[in-house]
Amino acid sequence: MRHIFKQGTNKSKPTLLLLHGTGGTEQDLLPLAELIDPEASVLSVRGNVLENGMPRFFRRLAEGVFDEEDLIFRTKELHTFLDEAAEEHGFDRSNIVAVGYSNGANIAASLLFHYADSLKGASLHHPMVPRRGIELPDLAGVSVFIAAGKNDPLCTAQESSDLQALLTDAGASTEVHWEMNGHSLTWTEVEAAAEWYRKKF
Repeated sequence: MRHIFKQGTNKSKPTLLLLHGTGGTEQDLLPLAELIDPEASVLSVRGNVLENGMPRFFRRLAEGVFDEEDLIFRTKELHTFLDEAAEEHGFDRSNIVAVGYSNGANIAASLLFHYADSLKGASLHHPMVPRRGIELPDLAGVSVFIAAGKNDPLCTAQESSDLQALLTDAGASTEVHWEMNGHSLTWTEVEAAAEWYRKKF
């Protein structure tokens, strides 16, 4: 997968896995990583799927309707890529914290839904529930931050609450930060995510 890797100054810190929203690139979230933890290594990945020329991490059938088969395939692809990237770049595979926005948050959530050991934590900005009606792996020891908008037209408040409940039931430690905004990524939610990260990691 196309990506940027930046070696951090403190190897004991988590590697921040940056996952952009629809139409983004591996450059988009680099400023967030700097704000969250300037000492951490950074692995920023570009999605392998194109929708009308816009990069995404998996296909969808319509807005808010995921292509579940492709989601499962792309989640496995990303999980395997993380194994390979850890070997190639020499970072600790068991110490990855994802930072994802929108479509990137959804693929990060999907990693949590499908693999017990893929992520140590995740900061999910405006995510949806990736799949319903499946049993999640044991997520004890995994910390998840969810940033959600009360007026988000793409990702309802109920969707965020459902996601938190499913992750909590699977054993994850979860925290939700509510904004009165829509689907946009705001600096106040990024600052809240950075504060959560400092407490947890």
